Amino acid sequence: MVGCTNIMVPAALLALLATAMALDPPNPKKDAALPPCGACTNLVSSFEAGMERTKRYKTDGGDTAWEEKKKQSYATSEVRLAEITEELCRGVGRGETQCHQNAGDWEETLEEWWGLAPETRSPLREWLCVEKLEMCCPQDHYGPKCQPCAVLGLGDKVCGGNGKCKGSGTRKGNGKCSCNKEYGGEKCDQCSGNHYESFRDETKLLCSPCHKACEGHCTGSGPKSCAKCKAGFNMNTEHGCLDIDECQVGKECEGQNKFCVNTEGSFKCMACDKACNGCESDGPDNCFECAKGFKKGKNDVCVQDKNAGRVFTIDNTRYFTYAGLVIATCIIFHKNWVVASLVGGFVAIYISCTELYLANNTMNGDLQPTPGTLDAIQQQFAQGMPGMGDMGDIPPPEDMM
Repeated sequence: MVGCTNIMVPAALLALLATAMALDPPNPKKDAALPPCGACTNLVSSFEAGMERTKRYKTDGGDTAWEEKKKQSYATSEVRLAEITEELCRGVGRGETQCHQNAGDWEETLEEWWGLAPETRSPLREWLCVEKLEMCCPQDHYGPKCQPCAVLGLGDKVCGGNGKCKGSGTRKGNGKCSCNKEYGGEKCDQCSGNHYESFRDETKLLCSPCHKACEGHCTGSGPKSCAKCKAGFNMNTEHGCLDIDECQVGKECEGQNKFCVNTEGSFKCMACDKACNGCESDGPDNCFECAKGFKKGKNDVCVQDKNAGRVFTIDNTRYFTYAGLVIATCIIFHKNWVVASLVGGFVAIYISCTELYLANNTMNGDLQPTPGTLDAIQQQFAQGMPGMGDMGDIPPPEDMM
């Protein structure tokens, strides 16, 4: 019985742990551990945000002098401190768990700072992180002993104002300059690669990026100032670096059922329309050939072939109709050659008109003739059957139906 109890207790603890993890799953950003100075600065930022949130004392009207006195007392009261600490570290994002832990460990120290006179006390970061806990340094100081950053550039500014010394504001670093991306040199008093000097005087340097066509060094703005062109550009004696149209130079996308689109310095292969088997541009009107299940239609546009896979189509069923009419004429001929002659003449005219219509129209399942084709049929009737009169009175097919 004791053995069963010993097994059940760890199992229950594991179940409780699993439940807790399900309710509060791990959050890498929230649970991140910041370096000492970063962790202290994180808490100070949250505390100062709370001070900003509670700086206005709410009153309901009444004795103005009394309200002003009460407002002053609220500014340094334990009530306001409680309101600040109640929301402390919430929503700081990265390192929130660590911030809550530090808030508990440094609670008495924060209360000590809060009890100092607001007019004379140092800012919270300087008092807490630099002087009291010795986790940070003042700005433009670095290292374990908070040495001043000694690399002065243009205008006697740290790193010329174009960077910062490594470890500034922390107890780490070596004090050397870490320049902004536009600048270089030990004192950040030069332009970095792919940047040019657009302004300089005794106290200031301004570096601007070269044109996107430039590879490395340039002497000014624009493609004419490039010392060398990037891949995808060619040097032109008059205009500088010009874009190469890869779509004109080579067949970059050939064999992929894609077409080439030129971009600045490069190109893209875009998929052809689904109706195409190879194309020169987008759309079914730019196909080299039609894909399976499509055929060339009006103006060489690839359209869906409605007859694809059918045994009987409008192109072959008419021949069965012709054959049936001829056989019927032969049968009638054995009975009465006069009637057979009239029927044969009508069959001949019908076949002639049908083939004439098909020769002048692309069949897509729509049997309605175009106005031009209708005029041609009317003229054919008028020429082949004189005596029928003005064919202009013949109604169009849709009226006949």
